[in-house]
Amino acid sequence: MVNAAVFHKAMASKHTGSKNVKHDRGRRMLRQSMAQGREGQLAWVIGACARVLRPLVRLALSYGVKHAHLEELLRDILVDEARRAWIEQGTEPNISQLSVTTGLNRKVVTTRVREEAAALPRTEMSAEAKTLTLWLQMYADNPAHRSLPIVSEDESAPSFEAVARRASRGNVHHRVILDELVRLHMATEGNGTTELAVGGFVPASDLKGMLSFLGDNSRDHLLAGVSNTLGARPPMLERSVFAAGISLEECERIHQLARERWGGLHHELTREMRRAYEAADKKASGRIRVGIYTYYEDAADDSAVAPSKSSGRKA
Repeated sequence: MVNAAVFHKAMASKHTGSKNVKHDRGRRMLRQSMAQGREGQLAWVIGACARVLRPLVRLALSYGVKHAHLEELLRDILVDEARRAWIEQGTEPNISQLSVTTGLNRKVVTTRVREEAAALPRTEMSAEAKTLTLWLQMYADNPAHRSLPIVSEDESAPSFEAVARRASRGNVHHRVILDELVRLHMATEGNGTTELAVGGFVPASDLKGMLSFLGDNSRDHLLAGVSNTLGARPPMLERSVFAAGISLEECERIHQLARERWGGLHHELTREMRRAYEAADKKASGRIRVGIYTYYEDAADDSAVAPSKSSGRKA
């Protein structure tokens, strides 16, 4: 009986050990699966970042920006966005928390927790952009407003001074705004009048202005996509249509069609934004940007410079 009891006890221990082994194996497999899933997600995110960064790197190289500049910029943005993420959760992060979130050491984080002046102006804050947008809206409603007297003794009559005062809420003198628009070749001046010279505020002759719009337009387009990807509700409008395997001539034809259709929508949106701006309280802080883009290229040229895998051998 003793031997039988010992035997049954040993068998029970064996079965218990077997169950524990299976349980441990199951937990290991679950952890491995989660790790693989996490690695897959990281690969997807890095892949998306690579596509977004490629045109920016092309721009940077065109103007002599080096690796050290981009590395420093990335570190600053990592710290800034990590701090934003913590604050959105209701916590003002300390240096250690920022270090863990970004993967940067504490010394690097400490040197980057500071406020810096923006190198580029905010396009939505530009008095000349606001003035030109209002002027273009007036011109769309009445083509006679393409040319305006700079000043008018009759306050009820349209003039550039009145347009600039309305657009900037009187914060910037109309002469300063007009001089800037003339400098940018967006307006001409002569005999006490000024005339529109463009169909939109695109400062093609001003690199700083072009870069400002590139940064702001691209940022908000990406923010809409990122917001949707992260599951924000309600989702932002962020859509596109695309095709491959068509002629470049057809690409250009479709491009011009998009330009034409955008013109009507542009004026309608401008009118609505102007109404909202003038009706808003001075403390209102909401901002909105609606855009459209078209890009086409010969895909054969793009694939010709695709990176090739190296065998690692030296010649």
